[in-house]
Amino acid sequence: MLSLFIGYDPREDLAYNVCVHSVKKRASIPLDIIPLKLSELRAQKLYTRLFSKRNGQMYDLISDAPMSTEFAVSRFLTPILSKTKWAIFCDCDFLWLDDIANLMKLADDRYAVMCVQHNYAPPETHKMDAQMQVQYARKNWSSLMLWNCEHPSNKALTVDVVNKVPGRDLHRFFWLKDEEIGSLPTRWNWLEGHNKKEENPPSVAHYTRGGPWFEHMRNCDYAQEWLDEAAELK
Repeated sequence: MLSLFIGYDPREDLAYNVCVHSVKKRASIPLDIIPLKLSELRAQKLYTRLFSKRNGQMYDLISDAPMSTEFAVSRFLTPILSKTKWAIFCDCDFLWLDDIANLMKLADDRYAVMCVQHNYAPPETHKMDAQMQVQYARKNWSSLMLWNCEHPSNKALTVDVVNKVPGRDLHRFFWLKDEEIGSLPTRWNWLEGHNKKEENPPSVAHYTRGGPWFEHMRNCDYAQEWLDEAAELK
């Protein structure tokens, strides 16, 4: 059994369900899929960070920065929540086009975390439903993470740390040495609008700017594939 944690935001419920459908449809291994819901994590006292609403957007008070989704920081609870040695986290705006078992074949015990190490600095100032586009080091590395939950260095990532450290530091994996972060092929976190499909066809398409569930993104790369999966749900 592989634990797959997926970020959940009520504003993107359809995107979450399409993500789940696409990964289950292609998986050749049993999956335990866990949505990271902020209300549940707060009820369990696992997520206590304070935030406010500014101009309709969540604003994390510890980071002094906007959050585009409810799971911007809660993803770092994955190794704490997981009951399996290896676990995967992904954002909800993913469309899985390959068997997740093929990703697990890349798991390497030498590393605490493995991810696609993007060089991503989007020019847009806003994304999704007019959410502010925030720049930070190693942007989008943490949108898909293959976690080695038993790696000794991940013991430093406690509930207290997740709730008190600025998000920008968590997203750059501040608790790890560079050599403890393994690299995955681009196809496992292929960024729509950034990566070219003719150069590197995706195993997972990531609609990081906002996907076809938004009217203005109906013509983005891999829009039809996502719409087809959504139609299957209906």
